[in-house]
Amino acid sequence: MYEEFFGIEESEQYAFYRVPKLLFTNERYRSLSAESKLLYGLFLDRMGISRKNGWIDKDGRVYIIYTVEDIMEALGCGNKKAIQLLAELEKKGNLIWRKKQGLGKPNLIYMKKFILPQSEQEGHFLKCENDTSGNGNLTSLEMSKGHGNNTNKNNLNDNNMNLSFPSGDFGMEHGTDGDYSYYHEYFFEHLEIEILYKNYPYDKELLDSIVALIVETMCSKRKQIRIAGDDKPVEIVRSRFMKLNSEHIKFVMDCFKENTTKIRNIKQYLLAAIYNSILTIDGYFDALVRHDLSEG
Repeated sequence: MYEEFFGIEESEQYAFYRVPKLLFTNERYRSLSAESKLLYGLFLDRMGISRKNGWIDKDGRVYIIYTVEDIMEALGCGNKKAIQLLAELEKKGNLIWRKKQGLGKPNLIYMKKFILPQSEQEGHFLKCENDTSGNGNLTSLEMSKGHGNNTNKNNLNDNNMNLSFPSGDFGMEHGTDGDYSYYHEYFFEHLEIEILYKNYPYDKELLDSIVALIVETMCSKRKQIRIAGDDKPVEIVRSRFMKLNSEHIKFVMDCFKENTTKIRNIKQYLLAAIYNSILTIDGYFDALVRHDLSEG
């Protein structure tokens, strides 16, 4: 009579896919679709096979091979949906990184660790994969006025910009030096600034200024931050900044370089651009997906 119901220990006899609870409880990942979170669980399950097969690169990182066709079969979805879910995990969630092999070979997928603010790490007993990186490669948060671009100055000169942002110059008194150093290290690594230096060799000062502005905002003791003329609750701003990845910074850089109007307050301009990039970049990713579909 009761055979259709689970007993005390019977549920343990089945194999389950594991989906991290953090994907549903943490503000940073709540906006991800349920399908993408399930796919992440499937990827985690595939990690076990990778370890058994010795799929480890020269840097000791485990990778998986999970093709678009595999996703379509596992989730019962179409090609377009599978591509969208991959893009969501990589671009929006920053939970995976795909490495192209070329010559018709499948992409290698690397699983990224969860990276949270220090206070949240204590609650979830998680360790940021970048915690062990030293400070030797970090740039100073106080940019020197004498350190600037040698070429490609048309945007800078036209707007008479001073990209050195003194701390607290519009009421954003930051927290402890420990918080400041932590967030600088986190965003410098997480936003892949070293790589962006190579992509924008003449805009290092601007990149440093963007990182400094993000860190200063994260450490602000103010209850509200003014963005584009509106006062936003600081927790909302912080939450949005924690969703940033290198693609958002590229987007901000490209928009900045294409701007032809005079910028009166460069700090407020960049703050608004960074804050809004989380929303405005989605159209850019949709265009990338359509481009991928059109090519194959």
